Amino acid sequence: MGTPAESSVVGVVGDRTDSVRSAIEAAGGRHRLGDLTTVLAGDPDVLVTVGQAHLLELAALEPTPDVPVLPVNAGPGVESVPLSAVPAAVDALLADEGGTHARPVLAALEGETERARALCDVMLVTAEPARISEYAVRSGGDLVAQFRADGVVVSTPAGTHGYGRSVGAPVVARGTDVVSVVPVAPFATSADHWVLPTGDVTLTIERDEVPVELLADDRRAERVPPHTPLSIARVDSLSIRTVPQSRSSFARSE
Repeated sequence: MGTPAESSVVGVVGDRTDSVRSAIEAAGGRHRLGDLTTVLAGDPDVLVTVGQAHLLELAALEPTPDVPVLPVNAGPGVESVPLSAVPAAVDALLADEGGTHARPVLAALEGETERARALCDVMLVTAEPARISEYAVRSGGDLVAQFRADGVVVSTPAGTHGYGRSVGAPVVARGTDVVSVVPVAPFATSADHWVLPTGDVTLTIERDEVPVELLADDRRAERVPPHTPLSIARVDSLSIRTVPQSRSSFARSE
């Protein structure tokens, strides 16, 4: 930020923001509270999001807002501040300690049409429980694999620490410019997992037996017709603000 505490405007969104608000006031800063749209309209110098859902909501906006965001209690995968460390973290933030880095925002594209955005995961999954479909994964025009499964998930480095990890994705460090691709509950027990270049992945539903939905982070998008290629590409980035109290993205709990 590079501005003194008394002139800084900190936007705050989330469900448990009292400790953040109190810490900003105690440090001599100014804040904007409310829903995400209201807070962004106030043109804050930095944004504090409390909880993972509000961080994902920010990344879903088109275009991604050009404001650094300090995640609080946002779970694994991003450098998040625990709630217990909020007072010290706010002091450090207003003193301009720490730094920033960019996290990729992915989109699922049908031709030139953007279907959904995600900070962590883009997923195709059958809309009916206990049903499987058949999926193909391509990279650079080459067929990587074709398999039957409940679904397939593409995870950014941030996503490989969360849901991606729970379905067997390798954990990937930030800044590597790759995504992991993993079948979800594959029919074959020997299914592979893949690490592929960001922006060079295409998913296709190869059967039309059951409806398949597109999911982006924690949101459901529209159903996807069979034989419709979906390109998974980096379309934007989210600026993550860190302070000395931010936990490593490899940390498992807060």
